[in-house]
Amino acid sequence: MINRREYTADEVHGIARRHRTWGRWGPDDELGHVNHLTADRIRAAAGLIRRGATFSLAIPMDRDGPQSGRKARVNPQHVMFRHGGDLLADWENAGRGMQSTDDAVYMALQSATQWDAFCHVFHDGRTYNDRGPETVTSAGALRNSITAMADRLVGRGVLLDLARFHQRPYLDPGEAIQAEDLAACAEAAGVEVGAGDIVLVRTGHLARRRAQEAWGDFVAGPAPGLGLGACDFLCPRGVAAVATDTWGLEVIPFESVDVRHPVHVVLLVNAGVLIGEIWDLDALAADCAADGVYEFFLTAPPLTITGAVGSPLNPIAIK
Repeated sequence: MINRREYTADEVHGIARRHRTWGRWGPDDELGHVNHLTADRIRAAAGLIRRGATFSLAIPMDRDGPQSGRKARVNPQHVMFRHGGDLLADWENAGRGMQSTDDAVYMALQSATQWDAFCHVFHDGRTYNDRGPETVTSAGALRNSITAMADRLVGRGVLLDLARFHQRPYLDPGEAIQAEDLAACAEAAGVEVGAGDIVLVRTGHLARRRAQEAWGDFVAGPAPGLGLGACDFLCPRGVAAVATDTWGLEVIPFESVDVRHPVHVVLLVNAGVLIGEIWDLDALAADCAADGVYEFFLTAPPLTITGAVGSPLNPIAIK
């Protein structure tokens, strides 16, 4: 499976216009297709819980993560303000009564398992719902911040395990996942993808790096991922969000030499479909393969960091 296609800038712009939802939910909207995550759909998704089996879909947030410092993104730096050694050093006092330890973390908000906010990406000077760069200041985003989603990102999750569907441990860098691939995988898994769903696409790329015990060029290097054709599967169905086990969601090298991150341009800027990256889908995928059930309840809210243009998270799939 290669399925790579090449697009001119005009062709990318045409796809973006076809899926554009600016104004569909009003001029003040900051949710895009996340509007489809209604109370009724969330309640129905809760009914998917049968066994109470839980799966964390987050990679560890520590100094051994994938980041290389590119564009200031470093791995999370966990530091201790007060630890057991401090207690031992003052044991005469610390050995009596209640004592505590304390810590902190510094991290780029998109250095591990994360959501991209709509305002993370601009194209031709505009971001989702026709907003300009003045809406993101040095103090953070005034509109389209990820915190607009703080109480919304729970509902039906669907796993489309493209690597297992093709009976391979992982897809190769540069392989593009198109609409027909997603449709065929969903049919084989016995699931229908619809409005408000959070679609998880497993390529096996993270598992490959784990097996190699080295991140290598995981960040920004060649990778399998969504091709532009995948937008024709996701957007008409009203999918709220899509996440993958890769650094950048879409296939790298990109399918357009004229437009950088063209899938981001279509989904985030124009369609209003949220993007998640660096999700660890392996344990969930193994369970889905074992019981044949590829739908589940998913809770994946961002942190409420005011004005953030992305957020780390610990998404939990419950079956």
